[in-house]
Amino acid sequence: QVQLVESGGGLVQAGGSLRLSCAASGSIFSINSMGWYREAPGSQRELVAAITSIGRPNYADSVKGRFTISRDNAKNTVFLQMNSLKPEDTAVYYCNTNAKRYYGDYVGSYWGKGTLVTVSS
Repeated sequence: QVQLVESGGGLVQAGGSLRLSCAASGSIFSINSMGWYREAPGSQRELVAAITSIGRPNYADSVKGRFTISRDNAKNTVFLQMNSLKPEDTAVYYCNTNAKRYYGDYVGSYWGKGTLVTVSS
């Protein structure tokens, strides 16, 4: 299996910054995209940002210009630098990756358990 472990969540005031990290481990043959989703109370899980294996990022309109996604392919790790945080960014942030566990495997989607980000006004 592929395990994802997130870290870096916490409580921050509006206008502040946080950096989330997510490390993938376990049986990994290759990793395609890696990304971050978030789920606020009463809302559906939504894409925040994703990055391809060659480093091409994609952002939700609500975070463009404030968040930056990056990855370290050698360490199977993805980061999310969050600046100018707003109370509406409060949510549980989940790491996601599309990966193969072995040669010939299908591309599976794997999720971390989430890390809570709370932005106070």
